[in-house]
Amino acid sequence: MSVVGTRTLRIGTRGSILATTQAATVRDALIAAGHDAELVIISTKGDQSTDPVEKIGVGVFTAELREALLDGRVDVAVHSYKDLPTAQDERFVIPAVPPREDPRDALVARDGMVLGELPPGSKIGTSAPRRVSQLRALGLGLEILPLRGNLQRRLGKVDSGELDGVILARAGLSRIGRLDLVTESIEPVQMLPAPAQGALAVECLAEDTALAAVLAEFDDALTRAAITAERALLAELEAGCTAPVGAIAEVVESLDDDGRVFDELSLRGCAAAVDGSDVIRASAVGAPDRADELGRSVARELLERGARDLMNVTEGGDADV
Repeated sequence: MSVVGTRTLRIGTRGSILATTQAATVRDALIAAGHDAELVIISTKGDQSTDPVEKIGVGVFTAELREALLDGRVDVAVHSYKDLPTAQDERFVIPAVPPREDPRDALVARDGMVLGELPPGSKIGTSAPRRVSQLRALGLGLEILPLRGNLQRRLGKVDSGELDGVILARAGLSRIGRLDLVTESIEPVQMLPAPAQGALAVECLAEDTALAAVLAEFDDALTRAAITAERALLAELEAGCTAPVGAIAEVVESLDDDGRVFDELSLRGCAAAVDGSDVIRASAVGAPDRADELGRSVARELLERGARDLMNVTEGGDADV
């Protein structure tokens, strides 16, 4: 067991501006709470390759950070939660899920246009099968092109005129202070975000219980409930973070029969064919303390409606879209 107060906590992060900005919020919170902390940059397979994420494999942005935890190079790892595999690894714990940023997707397009204003044939960049499938299902006649790289590289494709627009996580633009570039925040009724989009996972070794207790001070219970439901849906579907699956959970206030206010967890999920031919949706409401059960029940409804077969539908039979 570590003695947290006698060491500088080393926080592992990827080296992009977005990743270091995210990790810096954790570092600054720790310092404000009286703990010495610093960032340690770890290069990951996902940073080193330009191939589509589904081709590189599961955990491409997280495996090296976890290795750094195991070999003692860092004490804490900060992940974009949606990048973590859904399978639990008992060697690690996530004591803190800080308050979530807006989970919606965002369009950054030329001339300030929104999706409905883009002419048919407009070139839109995104490599996420989830976004590709839901964009195609909207029937706007857009040409969707693969896009990888850090935020600056992706945004540069619009600045240069190579693309008419790109679809990004709104949370990332918010964290680097570039919400001014967003021409449309895409509502979930049009495009459900990735499970856990906009949320961070602050991870440490399970055996380091003293550090876990310190990190738990920064946990947001409502965010954790929402993320638990979304990732339970993904796990029940046996789908990875690159699958054409969207989900969003929100804690909402409801009234009981006596007029008393209580919290409920509302979850919406979808599974789609990457060719855009169909999108299956399901939703449910439950207690926040039964978030895992809620997520799995919505996933089972999606499966009953044919989600598994639908997710195997790909354009031209090619799984790498």
